[in-house]
Amino acid sequence: MRGYSRRYPPASRDPQVPRLNLREVVGYLWPYLWEFKGRVMLALLALLAAKGAALTMPWALKHIVDGVDRSLQPEVVLPVAFLLFYGLLRFGGVFFGELRDAIFSRVTEHAMRRIGLRVFKHLHNLELGFHLNRQTGGVSRDIERGTSGISFLMRFLMFNIVPTLFEIAMVAAIFAYAFSPWYSLIVLVAVVVYILFTVITTEWRNRFVRAANQADSSTNTRAVDSLLNYETVKYFNNERFEARTYDDFLAHWEQAKLKNRMSLLALNSGQALIIALAITALMFMATASVVERELTIGDLVMLNAYMIQLFIPLNFLGFVYREIRRALTDLENMLGLLRRQPAIADAPDARALVVSRGAIRFDRVHFGYHSERPILKGLTLSIEPGERVAIVGASGAGKSTLARLLYRFYDVDGGSIRIDDQDIRTVTQDSLRRAIAVVPQDTVLFNTSIRENIAYGNPAADDAAIERAIRMANLDAFIASLPEGDQTLVGERGLKVSGGEKQRIAIARVLLKGAPILVFDEATSALDSNAESAIVDAMREVSTGHTSLVIAHRLSTIVDADRILVLDDGQLVEQGSHQQLLAQGGRYARLWALQQSRRSE
Repeated sequence: MRGYSRRYPPASRDPQVPRLNLREVVGYLWPYLWEFKGRVMLALLALLAAKGAALTMPWALKHIVDGVDRSLQPEVVLPVAFLLFYGLLRFGGVFFGELRDAIFSRVTEHAMRRIGLRVFKHLHNLELGFHLNRQTGGVSRDIERGTSGISFLMRFLMFNIVPTLFEIAMVAAIFAYAFSPWYSLIVLVAVVVYILFTVITTEWRNRFVRAANQADSSTNTRAVDSLLNYETVKYFNNERFEARTYDDFLAHWEQAKLKNRMSLLALNSGQALIIALAITALMFMATASVVERELTIGDLVMLNAYMIQLFIPLNFLGFVYREIRRALTDLENMLGLLRRQPAIADAPDARALVVSRGAIRFDRVHFGYHSERPILKGLTLSIEPGERVAIVGASGAGKSTLARLLYRFYDVDGGSIRIDDQDIRTVTQDSLRRAIAVVPQDTVLFNTSIRENIAYGNPAADDAAIERAIRMANLDAFIASLPEGDQTLVGERGLKVSGGEKQRIAIARVLLKGAPILVFDEATSALDSNAESAIVDAMREVSTGHTSLVIAHRLSTIVDADRILVLDDGQLVEQGSHQQLLAQGGRYARLWALQQSRRSE
């Protein structure tokens, strides 16, 4: 495979995606929290109950130990009340924690649903150019990690960060009151050093998290891209090449994950050292006080229990902060998608398109996908109501571009496109696209049944309408030949049905949509002669009573069109009926002669 190279997407963050800070995320999530404010308040009450039980347990444990210490009271009496109280506190701490999670889960799950739906709808609102350039695998990973990050942030910001800081303050106050201010000072110094170390080190290692995420998205994108092009891989016997390429991406991912793990090792080791030093200092002081009989064994047990209770959530605080930073990183790409404004948008005063006749006019239209390469150069043409007009021309002449502009996948650079004297930029996209039905050159089907794919043209259609569309598209004989009939699954992207069958399904969809304007975008270019003849007959029948635009590569399919328009280099050079254009002996006549000679070979 010399001369062919596969570039890795950059491991650094996308400069077009803005960095997020915690305040922005909280502001973004707040409406979803406030929508369930009752549940949030109940969850907070359960949290307070759980924390109260946790803070009381070491005190109860002290009294249990002191109650059985013969040095304090020779007559040992089992402290039944404190034992029962301790057991109740232990159960309460777990129960109220679980109750909190159960109450709040409805909030997080609903927020994930709402945000996931919002991203999904927004992606469908983005222009065609975005979807032609997107990497599906990477986008899906960004959405998956982003929604997971939102769930994490909503749960842990409210129920871990603030409560842990509150618990640290309470333990420090208990130490100062029950023992000595020095105990509180050691605790507070350890907490401050721990937090500073965690923040600084996490910011340092965040670059490795981003690199690992980027490598993960790139690897997933490559896998999806290869599997979607399964047939192409087989055509060129490139299974080994694909495996080597995928392994290169995996190796890149492996290195990124290794750096991420090593940076995590440095962070965890530093945190463990800070905790170990603090616990050692506190235990040394407490043990010395017990030896000097300044503290009881119960005090030592209580102190140890509070230290364990303090540093477990403190260690968890470090984990939560790391995960928050990672969640923010994960959210950047997903929220970057939401912040991306569609290039094609409805005007503020857009109104619904009203199709009374179905007349179409392209008036001095200029357009190019790139400014340095214009496609249409002042094109003017008209299509009368109910007329069946064919567009022909060499590749790159701008035929399919006309359909994309009419459907407003792109906006014109100059001039206008009008339907019944309404500029399509002044009407809503929804009403415009409801008025136009398209049979594309490459019909891509959903991996569901034939019937469901046909019903997609109008999900509200009844069974009678679907059956009528099947008959008019000449699909009934084909469906009758299948063991499972119209419940037969078509496979991913419709790979289990032939090109002609897919085009008939596309025509049935168009019939079911019932739009007044029809566009056939080279709908027979990939079919054999027999399939082409059947599809042309179906197209002719479907077009009756509609304004139809037929973009054709094979001239034999449009000889009966009311009018044929010939494009060349983005301009209209000829127009007329088939016979008129042949009589002119111009570009159309030369194209016809060329295609006829090829058919006869």
